[in-house]
Amino acid sequence: MLQHITRILWPVITGILIALLVIREFPELTGRTGGISLTMIEPDAVQNQIPASGPASYADAVERAAPAVVNIYTTTIVETRAHPLARDPFFRNFFNLPSEPRRQRMESSLGSGVIVSANGYILTNHHVIAGADDIVVELRDGRIAQAMVVGTDPDTDLAVLKIEESNLPQLILNTSPGRIGDMVFAIGNPFGVGQTVTMGILSATGRDQVGLSTYENFIQTDAAINPGNSGGALINIRGELIGVNTAIFTRGGGSNGIGFAIPSSLATDVMQELIEHGQVIRGWLGVETQPLTEELARSFGVGRNAGVLIAGVYRNGPAARGDILPGDILTHMNNERVIDGRAAMNQVAEFEPGTQVQVKLLREGQPIERTLTVGQRPQSAVN
Repeated sequence: MLQHITRILWPVITGILIALLVIREFPELTGRTGGISLTMIEPDAVQNQIPASGPASYADAVERAAPAVVNIYTTTIVETRAHPLARDPFFRNFFNLPSEPRRQRMESSLGSGVIVSANGYILTNHHVIAGADDIVVELRDGRIAQAMVVGTDPDTDLAVLKIEESNLPQLILNTSPGRIGDMVFAIGNPFGVGQTVTMGILSATGRDQVGLSTYENFIQTDAAINPGNSGGALINIRGELIGVNTAIFTRGGGSNGIGFAIPSSLATDVMQELIEHGQVIRGWLGVETQPLTEELARSFGVGRNAGVLIAGVYRNGPAARGDILPGDILTHMNNERVIDGRAAMNQVAEFEPGTQVQVKLLREGQPIERTLTVGQRPQSAVN
């Protein structure tokens, strides 16, 4: 009997042992795994798979552009009057004081600029150097140079400086700002801490009616721009200059993610005019316009989209000589509808003085046509 049981148990025990061995070697046959399956890659292999530039790093683009971005330090001498008592003739005579004393104090400010040519031309903002008695430029390599003002254009808040130095780096200008969503970088000297790079995206193009200058066509970005960044570079991922950083929208003085830069295309045109003529020559009609609100349109008996209202006419200007009157409604210019007065005047600014412009207007509800000769915009004019 025992011998019979032994003959039965040995095959069973052998089968169990074989099954345990198979489960240990091939656990997937049971539908379960014994732990987490990991694919390990050696560190050298990881480095080979991630490129040294591109999405992982933009150091090459920054290194290409940063040497051409400079710090600008300005000094302005301001005369201050003495105490009111010291200005009183009786007081001065009583105490035998000399004539009214004048005091001088020096005000310093800082900004940034961009070298755009090997012979030393620098683009910056007008407000960075406005009224300065002394302008000093500091290069990234430590060189310091006196700067001469070639010309300024308050209407676009641009200025051109020149320094006399050799072996100057320069930025390549790209007149296409790129597409909304493109990565961009702002380089400048915020708060005087030294050259700083901030990153963001191109948020919008063609921003106007911001209230910063007369002729506006801004690039908007969320790259941090702070005081001292003005005049610095806005570059793309290839290290090309696409704009000159100008201003921020802020409620507390710091960056809120809305910054504005003047496009390179506009900056280039202004720079060439300033270098060639010392000023920017713009066409001008000598009118001030304002939009037609619903109330104004109703009072004139026209639709709100009829055109723009001529709110003022400069004496002896092209419009005045062409019999344009305040209260006229400008509807067409060169057979194109006029809906935005600022855009229309910007278009006129691109005309050469002497150009003939055909305009259509409504006067007291009646259509009239005039031919105007574009003049040169005076520096003091607003529109």
